[in-house]
Amino acid sequence: MKPVLLIDFGSTYTKVTAVDVEAGCLLGTADSFTTIHTDIGEGLEKALEKLHAKTGELDYAARYACSSAAGGLRMITSGLVPELTAEAAHQASLGAGAKVLKVFSFQITEDDLEEILRINPDIFLLVGGTDGGNTECILHNARMLASIPFDFPVIIAGNRTAARECERILEGHEVHLCENVMPKFGVLNIEPVRKKIREIFLNRIIHAKGLSEASELISGILMPTPSAVMRAMHLLAKGCEGESGIGDLIAVDVGGATTDIYSMTDGMPQDASTVYKGLPEPFDKRTVEGDIGMRYSVHGIVDAAGIGRICQLSQLSQERVEELLELLDEHKDMIPESGSDLEKLDFALASMAIETAVARHAGTMEETYTLMGLTYVQSGKDLRHVGQVIVTGGSLIRTTRTGEIASHALASPAAPMSLRPLKAEIRVDRKYILAAMGLLSEYEPQIALRIMKKELEHDGYSEQKNS
Repeated sequence: MKPVLLIDFGSTYTKVTAVDVEAGCLLGTADSFTTIHTDIGEGLEKALEKLHAKTGELDYAARYACSSAAGGLRMITSGLVPELTAEAAHQASLGAGAKVLKVFSFQITEDDLEEILRINPDIFLLVGGTDGGNTECILHNARMLASIPFDFPVIIAGNRTAARECERILEGHEVHLCENVMPKFGVLNIEPVRKKIREIFLNRIIHAKGLSEASELISGILMPTPSAVMRAMHLLAKGCEGESGIGDLIAVDVGGATTDIYSMTDGMPQDASTVYKGLPEPFDKRTVEGDIGMRYSVHGIVDAAGIGRICQLSQLSQERVEELLELLDEHKDMIPESGSDLEKLDFALASMAIETAVARHAGTMEETYTLMGLTYVQSGKDLRHVGQVIVTGGSLIRTTRTGEIASHALASPAAPMSLRPLKAEIRVDRKYILAAMGLLSEYEPQIALRIMKKELEHDGYSEQKNS
């Protein structure tokens, strides 16, 4: 036996997963409250006590960790045109596992500077202009940043013609030069920025958040938790040498405060009658809906879906729904009992969280008429052919209605121009292993893939209903 420990320091829970890399199997999982404000090692040790109660004491060959504790990796990005370089910066940041708190377009103002100081991000990503194109905007924004006192690192990944001048303008601050996120019009180059964000996370951020206190307990904190999940999903979709993947997929993580969506697919137009509009999107895309969550952002779900839809799905009166929402405002740690009204409400909330978040993540189709006749214009990713939906999050793994909830990720006749999947197999991460498998994939991709294919539970097959 060669056990390896995989740790996810979350904002609320620290989750531990033990894997035998010799046998290629999962040994056990456990969790405990994260203790970031005292000693983060306390939460880890408590989780390990629970784990070893199941597995017995284990002598680990290595311990690897990811983290979203203390607010995760918080970023601000600034670009030129909202649909182009600003969006490229946004995608690069999300793909690196960051929580993007603000995206600025065009020239930064004095009011924007006040907001930047108030947010005080972990990293600021400064982009703008294709190579050889506009330099005025990125230089202006560099000067504006230089006029305020800040201690966060700045990544410059815009027009290469202006990059060195931006670096000189920001002299005295921690600055990292990187390749342009959009070197040519409509061409994405986000992987170098993702790598740089991860490098800064490793070298700087984990110390700033107190995670270095756990350094004696682990071999290393490798990446932000969402980045680990992204790697796991990429591996599951594409496979690796010696082990095939399961094909194109989307993954949904419904949390208490946010809902994360991952898609692993090209998503480009499937037929000649469709033209693509906008910036091409990466194969591995992540979006975060900060207003969609089961507890801290519950009102965002209700606002998006409408109180009537929540009442319809929960089969509760509006008066009872509003009463329960007030209760959740006061007690965000409430877990519903089987058969209770709160369980019925949670079913409706989780269903609408998934429907809203996936609809925002997916592309859309428009009809237009040209000299050639009817033409379809696609914006964003076409997910209609995606055949696998992976779901995780407390509201989905604690219920027997997981497949029913997850089916809301699929296309609906009520929104015919939304390019969500038409039919899909539902798989459930009931043991919270996705981040752990992303960590393991750094060293043992075959084993990580085999464990996911075995441990992600099948929960039926769903397809778009005709009515």
